[in-house]
Amino acid sequence: MDKTNCAIAKGTLIRTSPRKLNLVAGLIRGSKAGKALTQLSMSKRRVAGDVKKVLMAAIANAENNNGMDVDKLYVSEAFVGKAITMKRFRARAKGRGARIIKMFSNITIVLKEQMPVAEKKDKKEDKKETNLKEKK
Repeated sequence: MDKTNCAIAKGTLIRTSPRKLNLVAGLIRGSKAGKALTQLSMSKRRVAGDVKKVLMAAIANAENNNGMDVDKLYVSEAFVGKAITMKRFRARAKGRGARIIKMFSNITIVLKEQMPVAEKKDKKEDKKETNLKEKK
């Protein structure tokens, strides 16, 4: 992960399993920041609200800390990790007990600024020129 020209926000101890959180993170991966906010607002999943908070924090970090243009931001990466697991107990019949596992997870959202098409072409041409010089 390249630290330059990117804004990061992390959400820790989100009360859902990583598997469920990854489904919501998959909705916003690779999309523009504004579109991702709209997608999360319209989502029926409970955890979408927590993901939206983290995305808004990443946008604020990009604007205030890195001086990026909010309209050009897109979600470069959104990855989910496993956090703590609470183990609970539920009484069952005949004196037995059943274990209940309550999972927590973390999410990290990385925003980057989209480069104009002309700059992308220039970088590709520069790479081609350097490759040709190296071959000679």
